[in-house]
Amino acid sequence: MPWTHDDYPDSLKNFLAPVRNKAVDIANALLEDGYEEGRAISIATSQAKEWAEHRHKRIRKKNH
Repeated sequence: MPWTHDDYPDSLKNFLAPVRNKAVDIANALLEDGYEEGRAISIATSQAKEWAEHRHKRIRKKNH
């Protein structure tokens, strides 16, 4: 099931929008490549965090 920037896995709900959107884009690309949903989400989350860290962006909403 492809996700959108408005409809995404619950595990991404505490991420700031730029990081969450990057994770959604990565996860959708992984799904297209044949990855299972759970694995795609896991990889996408990790890669989106790394993407944000390299750009000195905050990753999560405050208090999370």
